[in-house]
Amino acid sequence: MIAAIKQAGSNTRGLLAYLYGPGQHDEHNDPHIVASFAMLGMPDPGRDQDATLTQLAHHLDEPVYLRNSEFGRKITDHVWHCPVRTAPEDRHLSDAEWADIAQRIVEAAGIAPPEDDLACRWIAVRHADDHIHILATTVREDGRRPKLHDSGIRVGDACRQIEKTYGLRQLKKGDRTAERRPTQAEMHKAERLGWEQTSRAWLQDRIRAAIPHASSAEELLAYLQADGMAVKPRRGPSGDLLGYAVGRPGDLNKDGAQIFHPGGKIAPDLTLPKLKARLETTAPEEHPTARRNRPTTPWHQATDALDTLHTGIADDTHAQAHITALGELIEATAQKAPAHLYAELRAASKAFARAQRSQIRAENQAAHILREAARDVTHTATGPDGSALAALLTALVWATIVAGRWHEAKGHAHQVEAARQSLHHLKTAADVALAPVVDSLAARQPSDHARRTLAHDVRAAIPDHADRILADSAWLALATVLADAEAGGHKPHQLLKEAAAQRELTTARQPARVLITRIQHTSRNPAPNPRAEAARLRTTTRAHATGLGTYATQPATTPVTVNPINRPRM
Repeated sequence: MIAAIKQAGSNTRGLLAYLYGPGQHDEHNDPHIVASFAMLGMPDPGRDQDATLTQLAHHLDEPVYLRNSEFGRKITDHVWHCPVRTAPEDRHLSDAEWADIAQRIVEAAGIAPPEDDLACRWIAVRHADDHIHILATTVREDGRRPKLHDSGIRVGDACRQIEKTYGLRQLKKGDRTAERRPTQAEMHKAERLGWEQTSRAWLQDRIRAAIPHASSAEELLAYLQADGMAVKPRRGPSGDLLGYAVGRPGDLNKDGAQIFHPGGKIAPDLTLPKLKARLETTAPEEHPTARRNRPTTPWHQATDALDTLHTGIADDTHAQAHITALGELIEATAQKAPAHLYAELRAASKAFARAQRSQIRAENQAAHILREAARDVTHTATGPDGSALAALLTALVWATIVAGRWHEAKGHAHQVEAARQSLHHLKTAADVALAPVVDSLAARQPSDHARRTLAHDVRAAIPDHADRILADSAWLALATVLADAEAGGHKPHQLLKEAAAQRELTTARQPARVLITRIQHTSRNPAPNPRAEAARLRTTTRAHATGLGTYATQPATTPVTVNPINRPRM
């Protein structure tokens, strides 16, 4: 059951005309009052031919008129409106049941507290099988205004109890992290103009798509403006950015002026302070060795960066930061992935937007590696090869599982559902990306003897999952990956243990496929030759001892033996 409290209005008679009218498409049937502050003597234009909308409006507005005359100042926000709707699969409730529901909602909201004879006046009108509209005038009989702060939360809690009472579909408790629902006016305008999305939904998608491209709020606004959006920054006397609003091209008011929406009214995590906290975190100075050992492509770098999510998930503020940055990486991947994967990855990014935010404050500095990886992906000019893309998508699947589990442990029901929806799309995309990689690997499977040896390595390294791995249709492809890695100087047994430690295999549908991407990614570079490395260290040590520094050219006393596997062909 959903109870959507609308923005306060000032025209009681106008709202009644809609409630008792035919509706936009003649969908209003038999409008009538099912509950009110005082049923006796209540004029009901739906059931009484002599009652009029003007009479009913005057009856509801009477405390408002008295207050206006007493204070000499007209109240313009006294109309409280709350449609209450059941789910499509719910049974149709009787008038008596709807009356009880309406009473419980106005009590929870503070419109009519229990046993309060001086509460606000209200009615509940039913004009369809699946919903009612509650209309109240927010001036009490004693002239005071009701306390409606946080009424939406209290009404939501009441709806969860009502669902249990009447056996209705049980929705998840709200946590104040959802974006605002579109208004009727916004939806009608989008339909009239032929838009698939309302303006705020369209703007939210564009802002989220731009975030991985920017490293500051100023950059973000510039990117949005270059993308064709109307941008209105709010600045202080010093020129500092204090806020912003954005508008959709063609979204004009009745006077032909551009309509702007502040970021916080589009989604709760798109306010300027929250965007600054995400975008303008300072990354620590990178060690020269780290720069030298960085993966060769942004796709490999992003896959490696996802490992930071597992290590940073223990601390709540760090976990929230990593999950927020994970959403940015999913969005960046969608933008740069091949066209045949775009729809699934775009849907995954859109679904994960709710999982990105919770009431836990994010320590954004902790996720700078993951966020930097997302930016590098968006800035790369070339797409990934098949194996690099499959590895990244498989890593995103596991990262989303980890994020969903964290939200579940914290009781974040809406975020768990968002992660579940995103996971569905990511798995589909990963399967599509991995299929040609598996086929290509299986086509050049190693010999029977090599496969038996590698199967022994699997049983020794991952005994609990060996049977499932060897029975997986992708086993032949995994055997090829292990053989390739061994030819590069790696030890299959060690690679298998490391891969299994990175991602638990109990929940994996096809464990061999999971291992393929992880081992391909880990073993993409040949393993260092231990003897050559030892000789290099001895040479460097002798050079420093003799004062020759890095320009020493004398050979090491021990000759270097080159691994035949790594010897270049002549």
